[in-house]
Amino acid sequence: MKKRRNHAGLEALPQLSNLVDPVRRRLYEYVVAQAVPVTREGAAAATGVARPLVAYHLDKLTDAGLIEAGYARPEGRRGGPGAGRPAKHYTRAGQELTVTVPARSYLLMADLLAAAVESDQSGSVHAAATRLARQVGRAAGADAGVDLDAALQDLGYEPARTQDGDIEMRNCPFHQLSQTHTDLVCSLNLDLINGLLEAAAEPVDRAERCPQEGRCCVVIHPPAPR
Repeated sequence: MKKRRNHAGLEALPQLSNLVDPVRRRLYEYVVAQAVPVTREGAAAATGVARPLVAYHLDKLTDAGLIEAGYARPEGRRGGPGAGRPAKHYTRAGQELTVTVPARSYLLMADLLAAAVESDQSGSVHAAATRLARQVGRAAGADAGVDLDAALQDLGYEPARTQDGDIEMRNCPFHQLSQTHTDLVCSLNLDLINGLLEAAAEPVDRAERCPQEGRCCVVIHPPAPR
C-alpha cells in the first residue's frame, strides 16, 4: 500500500474556511463545475460578480489550494507580435481536503478492505463486493425517485452531458482509493452505476468503463434508438 497524505482533523480548516464567503463559494462551485479551465472574464459573466472582485476571490481560492491557476492564450492564437498576453485560467485543484472532528481515518480502513478484496484468491469476496455495489446503486436510485442525474449527483459523481449525449462523471467520489486500487475501484464504480441504471429501469449496457484524466472511469451512453 502506498502512503498518501490525507488532510484530516483541523489541518485543512483554514483552507476550507475560504468557502464560508458566499461570493467565493459561488465562484469555486462555478470553476469546479466546468469541463475546461475558466478565465476571470468567463467567471464574471457566468456568476454576475464584478471583474475586480472575481480576480481577487479566485486568487484567494488559488492561494488556499482549492483551485489551480495557469496561463494560456485564447484558442487559435499563437505567440508573437499581436498575440496578446496569455490569460489567467482556473480549474479544479488536484488535492483533496477533509476536516473531521475528532480526527478519523476512514480512508485507511477502506485501503485495508480493498487490499483484502484484491488478495482473496477464491473470488468470493470480490463477488460479494460486486453484489453489494449493485445493491447500493439500486437503493440510491430508489431514494432519488429513479432520477438518474439526481442519484449520480447525490453520490458525488457530478454528472455532465456531452454534445454526443453521453453522461460523464466529472468527479470520482473514491478518487484517493482509486489511485492505489484502480481496477477494483473502477469495477465497483461500474457495478454501482449499473445498480442505478437498474433502479431507473434502464439497460445496464449504457454504462462503460472509459478511463480519462480527472474524471470517473465510467461513462453512461445515450439509450439506443428504438
